[in-house]
Amino acid sequence: MTTEHWLGLMTGVLFGLLLQQGRILRFEKQIGAMLLRDMTIFKFMLSAVIVGMVGITLLVQTGQISYSHKALNLGALLVGGVIFGVGWAIAGFCPGTAVGAVAEGRWHALFAILGMLLGAALFAEIYPALQSTVLAWKNLGKVGLPELIGISPWVVAAIFTLVSFVAFYLFEKLGV
Repeated sequence: MTTEHWLGLMTGVLFGLLLQQGRILRFEKQIGAMLLRDMTIFKFMLSAVIVGMVGITLLVQTGQISYSHKALNLGALLVGGVIFGVGWAIAGFCPGTAVGAVAEGRWHALFAILGMLLGAALFAEIYPALQSTVLAWKNLGKVGLPELIGISPWVVAAIFTLVSFVAFYLFEKLGV
């Protein structure tokens, strides 16, 4: 294994430990998120996105990495988001929490992982048909949000962070 593989493995294990310690893997947290009664998962993910945005932007700015955008396709985002949300609501897990739940010994999460693998296989099979339908809806090209709206990635990160902190404050004030 290369250094990159080891770093990826260590990062994944650390992320899993944080999921476990934050009780994000618990069923009641998943249901609470679905019912908008417990914002623990949203706070955790917003925090992870902030760290990722700042870290990736810093790595790009220092020349350590470069962006490699996939096509920004609104049809694919909309359909994929609905499928992801429905799957999360039915299974009670997203991909990361399903793997974490199995690591905790909750074997029923294997059904969620099996469903994800079957969904990926189905996607691979119908991909050619999707190229002329869903994937053809409003393709904006290989851009990120900063390029799309014409502002610095640091401004996007700052605005996202500020909005997230306001959301954190409101979540705490509402007791969710």
